[in-house]
Amino acid sequence: MKVFYSDQFVLPLPEGHRFPMKKYSMLRQRVERNGICGPDELRLPHAVTDEEILRAHDPDYLEKVITGALDPKEVRRIGFPWSERMVERSRRASGGTLDACRTALEEGVAANLAGGTHHAFADRGEGFCVLNDSAIATRALRAEGLVDKAVVIDTDVHQGNGTASILSGDPNVFTLSIHGEKNYPFHKEESDLDVPLPDGADDEVFLAALSGALEEVLELADWELAIFLAGADPFVEDKLGRLSVSKEGLAERDRIVLEGCRGRGIPVAVTMAGGYAKEVEDTVDIHFQTIEKAANVLASERGTAGGRRL
Repeated sequence: MKVFYSDQFVLPLPEGHRFPMKKYSMLRQRVERNGICGPDELRLPHAVTDEEILRAHDPDYLEKVITGALDPKEVRRIGFPWSERMVERSRRASGGTLDACRTALEEGVAANLAGGTHHAFADRGEGFCVLNDSAIATRALRAEGLVDKAVVIDTDVHQGNGTASILSGDPNVFTLSIHGEKNYPFHKEESDLDVPLPDGADDEVFLAALSGALEEVLELADWELAIFLAGADPFVEDKLGRLSVSKEGLAERDRIVLEGCRGRGIPVAVTMAGGYAKEVEDTVDIHFQTIEKAANVLASERGTAGGRRL
């Protein structure tokens, strides 16, 4: 399975910053060590161009991001200090999602070891998100004539408010968000389908809600692509999650989404989204089991022995 990763994903941050940036390099090491990718399948993503970005974001906002003209309030809202490396990281993370989408259309499944930056709006960034990779990717694919109808399946514990806002009213892209009802963002946007969960929701509640919503959405249209935001933050030990989903429950989530889509012939691009476990190794475990499940699904379709069964 082709997986997209760049060392640019790891942005140097001030000491004590709460974002677990090292999870990306740790995840890449796990993917390599466990043979998820073939020798030429760990790919460097392209940096999205201004043209690709501007299909989803406002020109004035992009100009401020590129030139470092964001005001202090805008920088605080994003949560990362501005630097040229932050700009490059944002371009590469969105490029990884777009590249994974293009690859999935050809091969069935592909993954970006970053992405899921669903809090970025057309005119601003929020919540560690500068550019909205799902919106950029779906708009690019439609502009290139590669996809007509796509679905964004967002299972991060935080609502995909930026994605919902940018793609609101777009009849060709459906947004599904299953998230903590009382968690960030405290003002929710309106996705095409929102599935809010109470604090403390466990495996049974989470998986029942996901299964029902996914079945409903997949029956709505002949989707030509799914972008699956596989956040690690519904995990019971996540510092920002407020749900009580186990690692096993999140593995079952991955199975439900991946097999549900592939069983209908829908290509899937997987992105990592958030994860803030008390121990970063737990976040990496959860992200890795998502990548491993995706590789196993693809391998089973090809009739090969790639990957291991969960």
